[in-house]
Amino acid sequence: MNDHRTPSHRTTSPRPASRRTRLLTGAAVAAALAAGTFGAVSANATTPTAAAGAPQRTVAAAEAGDRDVHRTGHLTVDAATRAAQAALRAAREDGQRVSVAVVDRAGNTIVVLRGDGAGPQSYASAERKGFTAVSWNAPTSELVKRLETTPNLKDIPGTLFLGGGVPVAAGGAPIAGIGVAGAPSGTLDEEYARAGAAALGR
Repeated sequence: MNDHRTPSHRTTSPRPASRRTRLLTGAAVAAALAAGTFGAVSANATTPTAAAGAPQRTVAAAEAGDRDVHRTGHLTVDAATRAAQAALRAAREDGQRVSVAVVDRAGNTIVVLRGDGAGPQSYASAERKGFTAVSWNAPTSELVKRLETTPNLKDIPGTLFLGGGVPVAAGGAPIAGIGVAGAPSGTLDEEYARAGAAALGR
């Protein structure tokens, strides 16, 4: 009697992937994830709320009209240095030891030259005189007189109402101030400051 046996169907488990296959598969998945993440970041950076296929709008920088802008002139560093050197030279010729400061329209210091032997207080005093002159567009010797009627002016921070500061103007508007300090009198300080201002017109 023939023994006819139906062949049994065995379920075979998949063989574990080789190390090379695992590496290649992992690299492919990582690349796909990276690409997807990059695309999502790029899309979010470009159009955070825009739907796919929506037209892109470019945001232009806002520009103020001419009527909203006030333009002012500024003294160059070279010009400020030339003025300071001229003032210092005039003082040296008189045997005076001074400091010279040139400030811009906003009172910011452009250049300060402290002469040989000038007192330590002269540095800050020169800056404050220059600031005071450009703030009121008047020599500080004239501004001293205003204290008689408006004594509170001297309380404004950064100012010094002593002779020695002169404004520098261009087109009728102040653009800088020159302050000198260290001479025996404000009259002499202002004389040297005027010498510095005169050097700008040459």
